[in-house]
Amino acid sequence: MTCPVTGAAPGPVPLSGPRFATEPARLYREMRRDHGPVAPVLLDGDVPAWLVLGYRELHQVTADPVLFSRDSELWNQWPNIPEDWPLLPMIGHKQPSILYTVGERHTRRAAMIAQALEAVDPFELKAHAETFADELIDRFCGKGSADLIAEYAMLLPVRVLARVYGFPDEQGPALVTAMNDMIDGRERALAGQQHLASSMARLIADKHEAPGEDVASFMLRAQRTDGADGFSDEEIAQDLMVMMAAGHQPTADWIGNSLRLMLTDDRFAASLFGGRHSVAEAMNEVLWEDTPTQNVAGRWASRDTQLGGRRVHAGDLLLLGLGAANADPLVRTDGSALTGGNSAHFAFGHGEHRCPFPAQEVAEVVARTGIEVLLDRLPDLDLAVPAHGLTRRPSPWLRGLTDLPVRFNPTPASAFGDPR
Repeated sequence: MTCPVTGAAPGPVPLSGPRFATEPARLYREMRRDHGPVAPVLLDGDVPAWLVLGYRELHQVTADPVLFSRDSELWNQWPNIPEDWPLLPMIGHKQPSILYTVGERHTRRAAMIAQALEAVDPFELKAHAETFADELIDRFCGKGSADLIAEYAMLLPVRVLARVYGFPDEQGPALVTAMNDMIDGRERALAGQQHLASSMARLIADKHEAPGEDVASFMLRAQRTDGADGFSDEEIAQDLMVMMAAGHQPTADWIGNSLRLMLTDDRFAASLFGGRHSVAEAMNEVLWEDTPTQNVAGRWASRDTQLGGRRVHAGDLLLLGLGAANADPLVRTDGSALTGGNSAHFAFGHGEHRCPFPAQEVAEVVARTGIEVLLDRLPDLDLAVPAHGLTRRPSPWLRGLTDLPVRFNPTPASAFGDPR
């Protein structure tokens, strides 16, 4: 595609800048117009990659793990990547986690993780979410105002996940700080990754000494029964770190984005007055229109190939444009219509490396419980600022609010809470 005036082809798009926070849908439309369903982009330090924008093309990439591999060692840019590159935690070089494992070993590893998460009792999970939600609300319910991102959404998922994974509750705040630093991919990304890694190593050591009924202990029991070719402590620690990071921040953003929708869109007004069905509808709408995970790194071409009219070379990095694919006009012919129960979105990925179904269920229980408890406790919740004044974090990877200030009539603390 060329410029109609100069005849020149549009250049690569930097995968940074305020537009990813302020108007990503419009930006993705422009990229699709200028480049088609697969667009050239530049990561930090002008590192080249491809962003897959098309729904059909994204399905093709995620459905073919041989041609489009999860093995990051294939990347043809490693000689150009400095050791302190801030996106290293997002890309993964020589990391023994499930994200970069392929083939039969990945299949066994994914099954172990799925079984560990399936062992989480859904009623206990919901009870944990309700308990922590009440404790957090107790901290601000008497004030009549709160920032639902910093004081609620950003604290709830990690509290619940830390408990079911086996962490002591008091370690939650430090874990959430480290995860946010790592996922944002900025100057503290590597420090955040190191804190998470050391926390997981300590957890594994503790669970060897005193196992319990938690996810970490379940994975260690599976390790002992998996024979000589089982998974090492380091591999299990890496997987727990991946599960914690992938489970916390997107779930926090799912809560925040859903609350924003319910507070600003008249279609979901019933949700604020006990309409539980509307909560589910709003959460599904967010996964289509405002999905927390916008772009994912990534896949690597195992050989030269064609994709979306582009010549992709062996070792090229392809980023999965989940948010852009959800809005592809070829599958969303009427973007203004409610999505209802349609769950054919890419919010959880696709293919053998998608988010495991038990992990999706955990995230949904935590997010929905968090929203419902909040609306039950504070039924007169209202925005404290104009809707257009809400801002997003400056990240091309995850889409979430920087804050969500609200006001309500002050209420007494819950009789069941135990504020910490």
